[in-house]
Amino acid sequence: MKYTAVLLIALCLSGSIVAQKSKSLFNGKNLKGWTIHGTEKWYVENGELVCESGPDKQYGYLSTNKTYKNFELTLQFKLEANGNSGVFIRSGIEGTKISGWQVEVDPEGKHTGGIYESYGRGWLIKPKSEDESKLNPTGWNEMRILVQGDRVTSFLNGTQMVDITDAKIGAGNGFIALQIHDGGGIKVRWKNIRIKEL
Repeated sequence: MKYTAVLLIALCLSGSIVAQKSKSLFNGKNLKGWTIHGTEKWYVENGELVCESGPDKQYGYLSTNKTYKNFELTLQFKLEANGNSGVFIRSGIEGTKISGWQVEVDPEGKHTGGIYESYGRGWLIKPKSEDESKLNPTGWNEMRILVQGDRVTSFLNGTQMVDITDAKIGAGNGFIALQIHDGGGIKVRWKNIRIKEL
């Protein structure tokens, strides 16, 4: 009886450790595990993932080859040359027309951390105006995105930016993607992209 109880506790502990383990989505060397959509530039430089406007100045995406439903995603980004971008969750794509929900990455005052539904309802929720200043406009920022069921919560540099519960998001499923916006002259750096499936 005592042995059985100890064994059950050990199994529970080992299971929780496995469930809580995060893994890297970007190896710092190449784009293995990712797919490029569009003609915008995606490359690795000094161990960082860089997206940059291409000659067509259109939308571009870099999506994970694997789909993710419930997860905690953490990453760091640095805005350069306007830097309009975003992180898509539970998404699909045809050409460069993406479906799903974008956690915004943008210059200060343009709602980084807010959630936008592309080709759908548009802005679902924006950060409070007083939280817009949490963005470091010239240095590295840390973003955490928690997606579980029909709830999405975003954090920027340790501050909760938005928290939304939405049935349509709850029904969604798909890949994670990084975006570069159209317009040209945009450059964003990314690193330490890690995911923990829930």
